[in-house]
Amino acid sequence: MQPIDILVAGEINPDLILSGDVEPAFGQVEKLVDASTLTIGSSSAIFACGAARLGVKVAFVGVCGKDVWGTFMLEEMSKRGVDISNVISTPTCQTGLSVILARGTDRAILTYTGATTTLKAVQVTDGLLQKARHLHVGSYFLQTALQPGLADLFRRAHALNLTTSLDTNWDPSGQWGDLDEILRQTDIFLPNENEALAITGTRTVDKAVKQIKDICNIMVVKRGAKGALASQGEKSVRLSPIKVDLVDTIGAGDSFDAGFLYGFLKGWKLEESLRLAIVCGSLSTRAAGGTDAQPTLSEAMQYVHVPG
Repeated sequence: MQPIDILVAGEINPDLILSGDVEPAFGQVEKLVDASTLTIGSSSAIFACGAARLGVKVAFVGVCGKDVWGTFMLEEMSKRGVDISNVISTPTCQTGLSVILARGTDRAILTYTGATTTLKAVQVTDGLLQKARHLHVGSYFLQTALQPGLADLFRRAHALNLTTSLDTNWDPSGQWGDLDEILRQTDIFLPNENEALAITGTRTVDKAVKQIKDICNIMVVKRGAKGALASQGEKSVRLSPIKVDLVDTIGAGDSFDAGFLYGFLKGWKLEESLRLAIVCGSLSTRAAGGTDAQPTLSEAMQYVHVPG
């Protein structure tokens, strides 16, 4: 038995969230916000915490600086049950940081990538892969040093009997690039609707799914207030979100991913995994930041029925 259910190869940076009905202005204009929160940031780390919260054994490999932000992230991830023993902490670069101005359900984000751009595929060793059942990669477009070797990393994972998943997140450069080689090695592709449209160059989510679903095994598209859909072969499932008292949508997609992969690794049907994903994503929006409202499995299962 492998001691790790999910190995996450990802980025490590905190989020500094400033909340208020304001818009920043240059010219040395000072404006006041209503609240500030320093919390776990980065798609991969939020995902890892969400999966661990569900009871999944999660290990993380990534790079951070030996600095205040790096120390904060490693301590907080460890508190939430994520194995950080394989994280590379280095004095040669700084840990990244995202400053988020949240206004209602909308947000503006400024990110310093820092060490995010330095993880390489060769640092995810076969010895580490052999301990895991599944490999998940988030924030593909920010992890620039990982990009050239990712398809080969996924091939190595498959050769060692791991399954793979990818959540690219948004591409700040707007280039998007050709992902076909990587997607052919991806078992579960987890974009949101806007990302799916940008990656495929299509105008509807149905066209995006049609273009990609035969390349990877499972395609799951997050659609926010419209719910989500999942496609595998000829089977397609669409589900609506659950109603919650929404506070903050930061990291909801990452909590969604955690729920879907929990069901996948348990051998659930496509619809059951998608329902848990939607529940986890929805419940995570009840508090500021991406991790504070992530549900436990028992909490999430109140909304999910899995026969037998």
